[in-house]
Amino acid sequence: MATTPARSDGGGTGERPPSPGRTGRNGDGPPLLLVGRVVKPHGLRGDVIVALSTNREERVAAGSVLRDVAGTQYRVVRSSPHLGRFIVTFDAVAGIDAADRLRGTELFAPPLDDPDQLWVHELIGSRVEDATGRPLGTVEGVEANPASDLLVLTGGALIPLRFVVETEPGVRITVNIPDGLLELG
Repeated sequence: MATTPARSDGGGTGERPPSPGRTGRNGDGPPLLLVGRVVKPHGLRGDVIVALSTNREERVAAGSVLRDVAGTQYRVVRSSPHLGRFIVTFDAVAGIDAADRLRGTELFAPPLDDPDQLWVHELIGSRVEDATGRPLGTVEGVEANPASDLLVLTGGALIPLRFVVETEPGVRITVNIPDGLLELG
């Protein structure tokens, strides 16, 4: 398996969602992932500034549908990059008052289907074992680190993702760690 940073939703190494593991409602479909937040209105027409918690800019591409925690849908009409964030026009938001009511709204979307990526929502809760099948713990979180994102196991042990050799999303992660790694610290 190639070494791949864990993605909150395609976010790069060092990028962390504001509320790791937070999901929204999606009826009977898959859980929704937090992908961004409305920061504030922009202008008078109803545009808003959106800060993404992912590097997957297609989340705010025209035609994308985002939801708030209550399940209200917001279809993106257009968006453009602006100072590290995005100016977004939603189809049902007209005027500065409507845009201001969205201030602070967390935006959710279904997980992306990319089998070549490790996704944080699929790693959390997985049991970790070494190449011989010895259990090492359960993933409680993923910590961003410049050299390699780290699996945070129950009890506080840290295992760099570069040692992951196999995954069964949401169930099991097999690692090939050097002798003594878990005894450090």
